[in-house]
Amino acid sequence: MTTTTQPLPPFHLALPVHDIDAARHFYGEVLGFGRGRSDVRWTDWNVDGHQVVTHQVDDHRNAVAGTNPVDGHEVPVPHFGLVLSVERFQELAGRLTEAGTDFVIEPYVRFEGEPGEQWTMFFLDPSGNALEFKAFQDLSQLFAV
Repeated sequence: MTTTTQPLPPFHLALPVHDIDAARHFYGEVLGFGRGRSDVRWTDWNVDGHQVVTHQVDDHRNAVAGTNPVDGHEVPVPHFGLVLSVERFQELAGRLTEAGTDFVIEPYVRFEGEPGEQWTMFFLDPSGNALEFKAFQDLSQLFAV
């Protein structure tokens, strides 16, 4: 495993959505991400320094291609998200619960007592894009084998 003390570069991800207003509410109000540039059919989001762009696509289809079994749960694929501090993970989980989010996989500790132990949760945005947020008590376990 290669480790670095250099700051990681921000990633850019563009997501298809079927309703830009629903996406703006979800990413801005529910998740609390900062809104950047936007136009009638797209919006940039500041996802902890990363650039995620929601693009309204008229022929949007189900974003989840399938699932894969992990630790007794069916994980939606594809998905994206962030690795957060445990405190931030708990705050976000509470925020999502208060907003009435239907979790695909409710917040829980995955791989408990094993290498790579982590908090995780999965949910879908209003257009069916799957998101996973996770947290480690010990970030050195991120790539544990």
